[in-house]
Amino acid sequence: MTAERQTAWIGLGANLGDACAALAQAVKHIAALPDTEVTRVSSLYGSAPVDATGPDYLNAIAEISTALSPLALLDALQQIELAAGRERPYRNAPRTLDLDIVRFADLVMNTERLTLPHPRWQERAFVLLPMAELLGERVLEALSDEQTALVADQRIERIEGASHWFSPV
Repeated sequence: MTAERQTAWIGLGANLGDACAALAQAVKHIAALPDTEVTRVSSLYGSAPVDATGPDYLNAIAEISTALSPLALLDALQQIELAAGRERPYRNAPRTLDLDIVRFADLVMNTERLTLPHPRWQERAFVLLPMAELLGERVLEALSDEQTALVADQRIERIEGASHWFSPV
């Protein structure tokens, strides 16, 4: 019996090396996961690091349809990060690739390994703007005044001319 497919949103980020190539390669690896399809990918966004120092990030959101469980998806994403040279020397360190499960359908879970939805997704402009691009303005309209204030000063811009940065072919 095949597991039912769920929609999930994966945050992609990188600020070391060729970040654009790393993100495009990551989406291809995600698309190659068993029982998984990348259904949409946002534009690329450039953003300043939040709660960290280092070079600016490139960020995007990939919407997927998957029959993988949340923990199986997490394991697969961490393997993709590892293959891209991801190191974790300290919290919020610059990275060659960062893949986070932002949301997994409407699932709410809190385990030692995974919290869903991502606990800080509504506090990060680099997640909110690409999510709003895919899901519409209701993403932003649902923010509290406190959440809006948290992202108001975060520097982020859509990378013009990069709307087709990822091609599944």
